[in-house]
Amino acid sequence: MNHPISRISPISASTRRQHLWARAAVALATVGILSVSGLPQLQGTADAATKAMPCEQMFKLKGNPTDPGKLPWAKGDAVRPETDWDSYGFPNQRQAMDGLTLPDDPAERDKILGKLTLPYKKYAEGTPDRVYATYKDYLSRNGNTDTKYGGFSNWLNEAYIEVYGRNPRGEAFHGKVVKDLGLLGPDWICEESLTVTDPDTGKPYTRRFDAVNHKTKEVLEIKSGGNHDSSQAPKDRAFLKDPKYKDYKLRYTFGQQQSEDTLRYTDGLKKLGGSGRVTTYEHVSTPEAEFNPGKYTAQDTARSIGRSADVIRQSPPNPADLKRQMDRIRAADPEGLRVRGPGGVDFSTLELRYVGKPVKGQGLNYSFSANKVDESSGLGYGGKERAELISDSFFTWLALTPEKFWVNLNPDEPSRIMDKTFGSTDAGRVLLQADLEMKHDYAKDMDPRTGIGKQLFAKLAAENIPCTHGVRNWIVPKPAEVREQDGGLYILDAPLKVNSVPQDFKTPQPNGSCDLTEAQHKRVQELMDTMIVPDIEKKVNSDAKYADLRTVYHARVAAEWIRQQDAKSPTDYHAIINSNKVTDWPLRGKNASWTPEQTYKDYVKSFTQGDYSYPCEKAGRPGTCVAGGVDFSKSPKQEVTQAKFTAEHKNLPRTTDISVKAMTDDAESKALLALGGNTAAHTGTGGGTNPTPTPTPTPTHPGQPSTPPATHDPNPGPTGMPSGDHHASGGLANTGTQIGTVAGAAAALLAAGAGLVWLRHRRRVSGGA
Repeated sequence: MNHPISRISPISASTRRQHLWARAAVALATVGILSVSGLPQLQGTADAATKAMPCEQMFKLKGNPTDPGKLPWAKGDAVRPETDWDSYGFPNQRQAMDGLTLPDDPAERDKILGKLTLPYKKYAEGTPDRVYATYKDYLSRNGNTDTKYGGFSNWLNEAYIEVYGRNPRGEAFHGKVVKDLGLLGPDWICEESLTVTDPDTGKPYTRRFDAVNHKTKEVLEIKSGGNHDSSQAPKDRAFLKDPKYKDYKLRYTFGQQQSEDTLRYTDGLKKLGGSGRVTTYEHVSTPEAEFNPGKYTAQDTARSIGRSADVIRQSPPNPADLKRQMDRIRAADPEGLRVRGPGGVDFSTLELRYVGKPVKGQGLNYSFSANKVDESSGLGYGGKERAELISDSFFTWLALTPEKFWVNLNPDEPSRIMDKTFGSTDAGRVLLQADLEMKHDYAKDMDPRTGIGKQLFAKLAAENIPCTHGVRNWIVPKPAEVREQDGGLYILDAPLKVNSVPQDFKTPQPNGSCDLTEAQHKRVQELMDTMIVPDIEKKVNSDAKYADLRTVYHARVAAEWIRQQDAKSPTDYHAIINSNKVTDWPLRGKNASWTPEQTYKDYVKSFTQGDYSYPCEKAGRPGTCVAGGVDFSKSPKQEVTQAKFTAEHKNLPRTTDISVKAMTDDAESKALLALGGNTAAHTGTGGGTNPTPTPTPTPTHPGQPSTPPATHDPNPGPTGMPSGDHHASGGLANTGTQIGTVAGAAAALLAAGAGLVWLRHRRRVSGGA
């Protein structure tokens, strides 16, 4: 859908900011005292905040109005075409303080707050003292406790920063809708209040609409997020029922996809208003806070990625904390002014999908993808933990030489589980655990009583094959689809493949041996390859149990590409690459005490005692077991041409560009979100100044000697926030014309050990194939 945007005189960035700050000043001019929630309370009504005037005058625009028949809602509900999705800026200098921290220890906290004896307004805006004094004021009004927010960090993001930016963001989106849709000329009036009466109750209301056109009989309500204002519900119903406005139409415009609650609300209005009177339009646009970053701005470092993304930092660690967070947000935002936050992201699906050009001294742009969910889903927790896994894996792949990227669960080789250094990292843990998980899944599929296993053994019985042989299973990558564009790498797809071959072991198995002819061995493997292996491969590529494996695999692809770039010209990662030092990225959290021996012990028990209990002919003893291994040292490549990239991913560069600055809807998939940031050019802790920094301890636990598997074929790769306006931190370049010459890294998972799955079975098995 095309709108006459080109006929509108553009607003310069400086003019827009001045205008927005002026509007925000009007809205905040009546700020009184801090409420018990720590948020500024406005005295007076919102209806009195702004005088109604022609929209073009309010936003200083010129041009011809759009033909009413060409507006997006002219034919009913509509969504902005993906090719037009973009972003807009709004001023919120408080965002520059989002890295500020306060110790959790009460004594240390009181040392900092106790020094602040003046009213909070006496301290300069943009200083730690102003933030701390405001928080102290909030605490003093609540008995010096913070039971509502549960800590300084939540208060800082939810009360101090986000609320402060709501009016400027709303005004910026309001102006953007007016400009983009061409709501110009004398007939479009912004911020006009109408007196409406509910005929059922006789109660009058004053309803202020964002834009009104009495000539076309349309009223417009604009929301920068995907939520409605519940306080406006009775006014909207009264408007639709008031005989004075029976010919008027109500147009709701949102900047994001409507929440489930809002969809129910607007559906109710449509039923009340009758055919065509209420329409919804999603003018998908991403808000980007504009501010001058400083010493207390949260940022990444040359040793971390993920800190720049607000929604990741704000994601609570567990479902209970998420529920408390969402309850606070809903209670503090009855007007529906907040845009999608961490509650709208399924962080369990977070994956690294883009890394920009690693220019020395300028940091690195990066972008994640994650499934989009409604904020009521309860899935928006664990973002920091997930991002930390991606970040730690990315730097592990850079720091260790590739011949260390192997794990080996083989009952005959207890001394070669994995490289000792690799075993001290979460990336190594994920590979070993995924290897064990694959064995369990293989055993399940071999159950002769149900499903695929029943079909397999029916075929074996029909062909007089008495049992199955031991097998070695391993995972290798199918060629990863990547595109190198304008210096950055897009990871488009990175599928994995499961391979299987016969193998015998010295370690006794619970079911004894299985003697087959060469022809029978070949036939058994053929049936396994066509019946069992495809199901395991499907699980590896889609099941939630393997999400961590897929996540660290994407990080491996990105890291291998960074290695290649560093070999051409030294980057900020040059000192890290092949250093074999991983103390900055140790096992963390609930996995801090994990050792490879723990997983190996679980595996040996499975192998020797049987993973699952199946009816078995061998001495009346049931059982089955499997084995395998993982190797991430190889990097197969597949180039995606510019023509294919443009045809299939034309919106991806723009989505990625926006995601570096703010979380945005993925223009390629309505089910996905894109979010990212930019690393700092320096090494160190980065981010805000923490009065009591607590470094992550380096775990000490036994590992295995750094001895690669006998079948391993090493293939090591090459060795090897600016100040000012927020946008100076760098965005991604637009799609260029160069043909990608680097097709990124995908990693092979080889079976250094072996997988044994076999079941002795009767020659004749009841049941169909």
